[in-house]
Amino acid sequence: MSLKSLLKADLVLAKQDIISKKRVLENLAEVASNRLHCDNEAVYDALLGREKLGSTGIGNGIAIPHCRLESANHTAIVVMSLKTPIDFDSIDKRAVDLIFALIVPPHECDQHLATLAQIAELAQSPESLDKLRTAQNNEELFNIFNSLV
Repeated sequence: MSLKSLLKADLVLAKQDIISKKRVLENLAEVASNRLHCDNEAVYDALLGREKLGSTGIGNGIAIPHCRLESANHTAIVVMSLKTPIDFDSIDKRAVDLIFALIVPPHECDQHLATLAQIAELAQSPESLDKLRTAQNNEELFNIFNSLV
């Protein structure tokens, strides 16, 4: 499943004023649960459970929180940029300011891995990351991300 087909304007949030990893996960859960018609706590618990296995901060200021969720009826991606980078226990110890969250139903496991790979590939391009970081509002972030995938 391509990132472009997963991208929804209401799941793109630019320059969020969030100061902790816990709050990021809470906000991601709230936004995703509304879109997926799932319980907010279930989404949060699934994302938190995945983080407890090891940080999804992959370096270069990027985090890719992700989880499988029984109650999800389809895959959702939430794209978020932060006003101020936060500690995310990233592998390179760098603070995170770009977040790509992925919530998938269990039956879409193969697509889940392919989508994570697409996000990781995008995260390897400093030029792409710089463009995403320039977005000042949700619409700009949506349009820039959409143009990169």
